[in-house]
Amino acid sequence: MKHITAGDIKGMEKIFRLNLINSCTGYKSANLIATKSRNNLVNVAVFSSVTHLGSDPALLGFVTRPTHVPRNTYKNIKESSCFTVNHVQENMIESAHQTAAKYDEDVSEFQKTGLEEEYLDDFFAPYVKQSTVKLGCKYRNEYHIKENNTLLVVASIEHIYFDESIQAPDGWLRLDDAGTVAVNGLDGYALPSLLDRFHYARPGQEIKSFFKNKSSAEN
Repeated sequence: MKHITAGDIKGMEKIFRLNLINSCTGYKSANLIATKSRNNLVNVAVFSSVTHLGSDPALLGFVTRPTHVPRNTYKNIKESSCFTVNHVQENMIESAHQTAAKYDEDVSEFQKTGLEEEYLDDFFAPYVKQSTVKLGCKYRNEYHIKENNTLLVVASIEHIYFDESIQAPDGWLRLDDAGTVAVNGLDGYALPSLLDRFHYARPGQEIKSFFKNKSSAEN
């Protein structure tokens, strides 16, 4: 097994290091964050750092890179206090990846990539029409990460949209049925396949599978 130390990492060529460190932590979520400025300029960009922070209240977070250079997504969120998070599906990966290009502030990635704006229930920020799972979010707070000068943006989930067919009776969403993809590193897109789902884990209790137990009962 190959062994790489912190000293090795520090001495690596920049792009090699970027690819290694972005992929070694595992698959990440692939989402398009869409925003609109106070001047009605729309922006959409792919993010792999969106993460669950809590369910009561319903919170999520994402990390934005240092703001000493223009960050249109962050700027628009600070102006409007709202944004949308849209899952990337298999048929969207080329368009989603292209949103990472550094377009000027007055150029909409929607127009350049073929993604379509969609407005739902009078929410100020646009959703991505092609996405099958969409979240409308409201800015709540931000936390400076001093170690690398990034920001963790915290938001509440105000709206959720998805096809009812992907939801289990207990509320859980089966994302492989939605076609949601994951990101490997910065530029690799993967389509996860569900292996199993387990009941809540407790000490001393037998591990129970939702699917295998169901199959046994049916047989």
